Amino acid sequence: MAKGSRATPLPLRLYRVARTGVHVIEGVATTTFVFPLLTPAARRKAIARWSRRLLRMLNVDARVHGAPALDGNVLVVANHVSWLDIFVLNSLTPVRFVAKAELARWPVAGRMIRGVGTLFVERERRKDTRRVNAHAADALSRGDIVAVFPEGTTTDGSELLPFKSALLQPIVDAQGRVQPMAIRYRGPGGEPSRAPAYVGDESFFASFWRVTGTRALVVELHAPPALPAHAAHRRDLARSAEAAIRSALAESDGPTGLDTRDDPAAGAR
Repeated sequence: MAKGSRATPLPLRLYRVARTGVHVIEGVATTTFVFPLLTPAARRKAIARWSRRLLRMLNVDARVHGAPALDGNVLVVANHVSWLDIFVLNSLTPVRFVAKAELARWPVAGRMIRGVGTLFVERERRKDTRRVNAHAADALSRGDIVAVFPEGTTTDGSELLPFKSALLQPIVDAQGRVQPMAIRYRGPGGEPSRAPAYVGDESFFASFWRVTGTRALVVELHAPPALPAHAAHRRDLARSAEAAIRSALAESDGPTGLDTRDDPAAGAR
């Protein structure tokens, strides 16, 4: 077992679970009763502060490499490993996520997810993507930052799936920029960690319990240069963003890291 990868003692693990549960309830109360009284800027600060506190509770250290463009009318495009990805990105700067509609129906947490401005898409209904894209383009045009995970699902972090281009259309319409963001989780000794992975049929609670049992995690965020979306085609943007993220992940892990067997040019659909 690698140094630093020893399991968390059960009492500390249970304490993390209880503390996180209280934090989530506080978040639901804040979005329900306090957010209607706050300005948009104050809401964004509250979201970032809440997300940073959550990461500290779970002993997750976020480290940024590069200078991400996060100043409005930006679509953040990232690989997707875990439910933690959402809070990691929000700890940098609050973004509006495009997420599957099932999350809105989660007990307790679903209300909070709705309250922070998440845009929900019914993936089984093809026409619903058009509706969500219109809302996302409007938000981007007003200066918001929107985030999408164009793989369409999560992985355990050892591979990058081909990007789908449909959710990149809003930034083309808003004539903004795409900010690729490569996410990689590691243990405290620098070894790749799959503890945060939330894949397949695994339940959220099983994934959450595993994270609470990890003594410490480091999440690296690699930010390649932003891509201008003005006069670009969404498929070209998807290919370029995928290639940038694939390159950043491979460079951070060396020749034995990310599975790069897939052709980056095959990603857009």
